Amino acid sequence: MAKPTCSGRMSEDAVAGPQPLFIAGPCVIESEALCLETARRLAHLARSNEIRIIFKASFDKANRTSARSFRGVGMDEGLEILRKVKEESGLEITTDIHTPEQAERVGRVVDVIQIPAFLCRQTDLLAAAGETGKTVNIKKGQFMSPGEMRYAAEKVDGPVWITERGTFFGYTRLVVDFAGMVEMRRQGLTVIFDATHSVQRPGAGEGVSTGVREAAVPLARAALAVKVDGLFMEVHPNPDEALCDGPNSLSVTEFEREVPRLLRMSSVVRESD
Repeated sequence: MAKPTCSGRMSEDAVAGPQPLFIAGPCVIESEALCLETARRLAHLARSNEIRIIFKASFDKANRTSARSFRGVGMDEGLEILRKVKEESGLEITTDIHTPEQAERVGRVVDVIQIPAFLCRQTDLLAAAGETGKTVNIKKGQFMSPGEMRYAAEKVDGPVWITERGTFFGYTRLVVDFAGMVEMRRQGLTVIFDATHSVQRPGAGEGVSTGVREAAVPLARAALAVKVDGLFMEVHPNPDEALCDGPNSLSVTEFEREVPRLLRMSSVVRESD
């Protein structure tokens, strides 16, 4: 049964068919070659499993722990790379914006506009993203309750997804609230679970965040058990060499191995309705 809809919400039917969608890609655009390599493999995975995969990479990571950290290649180069990824792979594309002024230009390239978690209450940013006519994926702030996210969604005049990415639980730790995902879905919101950011340990390193990579897949399985609409996972050809979020990213090879297993689990859960 489709979930109830209103302005700023999207029905379950709009996400995908009988399987969850996947949002996957490197945390940040490091180079054109790396993005194209990753996207080709993700496109093959999508075709072979008949699923929807949206390629994700950021042209700018404006909230890195330290000013010395790599932020990305910038909007001009980044959008050209994302445009090429879309053309060559055939995948849908998403990236994040940080200011209202970026929305219109980014909306000309991507299929889904992502709002970073720390900016999920910024009214002008949300409204500008909605004005592009693209789906807006709002990362749930680590400081936000599940019930509050419907107000963020209502600021967008158009289709919205909410991505759960863990809640602050003391310094440098996150906790995943599965009951909160159920609550948001009951509100009629489309819910994606970010399995890799949820195992991040913010600021736990020397001026950088770290993470517990091996916990990402078990949490993804748990999210499928509460019937989320999709999974978000940062993937990289070699996470140990990634310039951002390597400790909590999966390798592309591991992602390729785990997706069929996750799909089988999802089918069992959905058939239980």
